[in-house]
Formats: sequence, C-alpha cells, structure tokens
Amino acid sequence: MEYPSKLIEQAVEEIAKLPGIGRKTALRLALHMLRQNPDYTEGLAEALTRLRKDIRYCKQCHNISDKEFCSICESHRRDVSTLCVVENIQDVMAIENTSQYQGKYHVLGGIISPVAGIGPEELNLESLIARVAAVESEIKEIILALPATMEGDTTSFYIRRKLEPYSVSVSTIARGIPVGGELEYTDEITLGRSILMRTKYTDGSAGTA
Repeated sequence: MEYPSKLIEQAVEEIAKLPGIGRKTALRLALHMLRQNPDYTEGLAEALTRLRKDIRYCKQCHNISDKEFCSICESHRRDVSTLCVVENIQDVMAIENTSQYQGKYHVLGGIISPVAGIGPEELNLESLIARVAAVESEIKEIILALPATMEGDTTSFYIRRKLEPYSVSVSTIARGIPVGGELEYTDEITLGRSILMRTKYTDGSAGTA
C-alpha cells in the first residue's frame, strides 16, 4: 500500500505491531488520531509513556499496581485464607468481574510450556511457595485457576507437588470452562460458577462441572 506521507506510514507500522491490529485498521486509527484535537493525541502519547515507565508490579502477588502493593493485597476486606493462582493479569481481571471471589491472588506470569521453552524457573513460583511457607501465613486453600490445556494441567501438577509439604488444601476451578479455553475469554457467569464450584485438586485429574 502506498501512503501519502512517510509520517503516516511510520505511524501505521507502529500501530500494526499491536496484537489483533492489521495494517488497514492501523491506518484507520492513524487517520482518526490525525483528525482529533492535538491535545487528544498528546494525551494518548503521554498516557502510554507513563504506562510504560511508571507501571509497577505488586511485590507480593505480581499483579499490576501503581504502588509497591496492589489494592487487592492491601485490602483488609479480602479473605486471606484463600489464594487464587492464575496465569496472567488478565485472568485476575476476569475473575474480579464475576464478583464471586473475595480472596487474594498470585500471578504466575505464564504457565510451564517445554515447547515454548518456559520452565518453572521463568514463573513466579518460588514467591508462591514462600507465601505459603511463611510463618505468619494464614493461607488455608490454594485455588488453581489455570487454563484447561495440557500446559495448564502440567503447571497445576507441578504446583500441587511443590505444595505437598504444607498443610494447605489445593482445589481447582470446576471445568465449566471448556478444555483449551482461556479465562479472559470465558463469560462471567461460567467463570463465576467455576470459582464457586471448585473441586479438590488430585494428581492427574481435574474437576468437572
């Protein structure tokens, strides 16, 4: 495609790097921003710059945060006895949108995938074990809310083995979520029911709804 301006072409190239954005959509977005008041574009650029420079990750659960600890970890209203282990930050937001869970979280930052070269050492697993093992820990239940995929099941199995020395109950969300499904794309009713109907985790098998 020929562009009337090198600046438009450069903008399209950068926007098209975003996931799910093709070059035609990138061009529409670039032209849309060009038609807006300069303050709009400058505000967007500033927000993205601040996002990249100033965003922090919770020191305890690894959720995104503006401070050292996220609002969920700091909240005194959350149930400290339950800890929901998720793959990524999007999963935290998906579960929060169900309004069915009042405990706390631990974000792994991925799942074990030998094919992709992701091993346990690349994930936030040591900090999870440390939270459970801490003398002052009040955690009684670990909920494994991981994808219903081979990689997700492998990660759940690994975590369950690591938690064996500790007196915590390990459960997994009910499989109302289809095999191969991602939490962030699951409707809120199904996800909420999966949290409420969680089942005790046993090696080699997962709960079914």
